Amino acid sequence: MTRAEAADLPDDGAPKTPDRLRRRASRLLSQLTARSDRLINEGLAQVDARKWHYAVLASLQDFGPGSQATLSGRTGIYRSDMVGVLNELAERDLVERAPDPDDRRRNVITISARGRRHLRRLDKVLDDLHDELLAPLSPAERGQFVQLLTRLLDHHTRTPDPA
Repeated sequence: MTRAEAADLPDDGAPKTPDRLRRRASRLLSQLTARSDRLINEGLAQVDARKWHYAVLASLQDFGPGSQATLSGRTGIYRSDMVGVLNELAERDLVERAPDPDDRRRNVITISARGRRHLRRLDKVLDDLHDELLAPLSPAERGQFVQLLTRLLDHHTRTPDPA
């Protein structure tokens, strides 16, 4: 039990957080996000990886090669941070950089064979971590939970139509 969880329970074991806080979706999402981030970051660290490694490798596997700017847009990693992530992946031979034939000033990043193998390993690690995170939910509830989160995120990240 974390300090925050322990602080939420008095000696008699009943939650001491006011119900009005426990009913606020924003607060629940925030707390779950913090716990999820910690679980995922610690789990990936055990296999010498970071969540940004996974995001880049998954993007390259699913959408193909791309420039640093393209990868930044696909993954949500700031362009200024992308260089460091790509350097880490390149040092491990998980990605390959090659000059863009259309613009020699930029590189095209491609996932390597080793990167594809590493991505499969990370998929398994993340599957296990998500099983731990979502343990109280049935498989059907997990699917519904992800659908609802996706709908909320899509709604709040949608670009408004110019009218």
